[in-house]
Amino acid sequence: MLLGLTPSRRLLSHRRYLLQCRSITSESTARASLDSVLSTFRSICGEDGVSLGEAVRQQHGKDESVHRCCPPDVVVFPRCVEEVSALAKVCNNHRLPIIPFGTGTGLEGGVSAVSGGVCFSLRNMDQVLDVHQEDFDVTVEPGVTRKALNAYLRDTGLWFPVDPGADASLCGMAATSASGTNAVRYGTMRENVLNLEVVLADGNIIHTAGKGRRPRKTSAGYNLTNLFVGSEGTLGIITKTTLRLYGIPEAVVSAVCSFPSVQAAVDSTVQILQAGVPIARIEDITQSNGGSDFQWARDAETRGRLWKARHDAWYAALALRPGCKAYSTDVCVPLSRLPQIIVETKEDLIENRLTGPIAGHVGDGNFHCLMVVDPSDPEEQREVHLFTERLARRALAMDGTCTGEHGVGLGKRALLCEEMGPMAVQVMQRLKDTLDPKNLMNPGKVLQPREL
Repeated sequence: MLLGLTPSRRLLSHRRYLLQCRSITSESTARASLDSVLSTFRSICGEDGVSLGEAVRQQHGKDESVHRCCPPDVVVFPRCVEEVSALAKVCNNHRLPIIPFGTGTGLEGGVSAVSGGVCFSLRNMDQVLDVHQEDFDVTVEPGVTRKALNAYLRDTGLWFPVDPGADASLCGMAATSASGTNAVRYGTMRENVLNLEVVLADGNIIHTAGKGRRPRKTSAGYNLTNLFVGSEGTLGIITKTTLRLYGIPEAVVSAVCSFPSVQAAVDSTVQILQAGVPIARIEDITQSNGGSDFQWARDAETRGRLWKARHDAWYAALALRPGCKAYSTDVCVPLSRLPQIIVETKEDLIENRLTGPIAGHVGDGNFHCLMVVDPSDPEEQREVHLFTERLARRALAMDGTCTGEHGVGLGKRALLCEEMGPMAVQVMQRLKDTLDPKNLMNPGKVLQPREL
């Protein structure tokens, strides 16, 4: 059944609830059942741990995407894995959809409650649990963000380098397989997650590499850790993650270089990576491609301003057209195909008179068009949608992927099938059916929706 309460309870469609609860024969019985569920939620995580308020529900039903999102029927705020497990068991018993929520910084509508249900807001689980400096690893709860972790680690000489731009939850980053500007050197979340604690749809708790295990490598059994990395909350709720740490570099220098064309800039990036040469050789390569002299940022303050400008590209794009909304594309291709796809994409933008500045961390073949769209113009929205479909299929035609780091969420389910093929998607669906037979975990995301 879905958790849809009466207007007096300030929840969504009571009628929908009555239709789903076929065993309930009267409205008064339905209300009693709902009161019982909410009472059980409160007994698990306290009076303050359950919210029916419209503002709270709206906040937890949307992310940074342009997808039309839906609020959950109720938001719960568990404080520990035991509470998450107990809440999940209640939801499983009553067939209530479960939507995990971290910081809401996702870009593909992953927190939308498309079938109503219960949002598990994990912000109160915000402890850094174990730092093993000598082993270069740390275990954190889902409310810990990457900036909070690095602030905590500041005096250890260690840091966690995966940087998607937003100050996202680290467990949320694992759930979407995030990466960012440091991926060329340090890899994505897939390469940096050693173990996960996961609450399954039925409330059972598993540790994907074994409880307390944190080896740097293993060949023991199936790779359950990477099954859940990138699963976007559709297989379980990540309640702890053990991560690789790295030594903070003794010296970091950043630089800016301009080029006469997109082709020249991308060619330089590709040639630098293909050459595998020391940093001193870069000026030889960029000059041969018409690049300007480097503007170096050696001190921390100047370097911080430079990277802040890169991280604020989203907001700079929005400033191009005040009152509009932004949508970020997210394709990734082999390095050798990068110059071609960027040049073709820029031509597509110009030909169709679309506003979409290009940014990326092109060293791993991943780039973004920051599409700025007028939400009141249906025709423009249609043109942007068609553009993003063309871009994704252009990437697939070049042996790439429709999403390098943002995930599938709501908008790329059909593209996932084109990319992976029907049989691979069927295998994914079978895994989903095994771990979540009632289809309660973040339904409607990644895979095509089916009935609850």
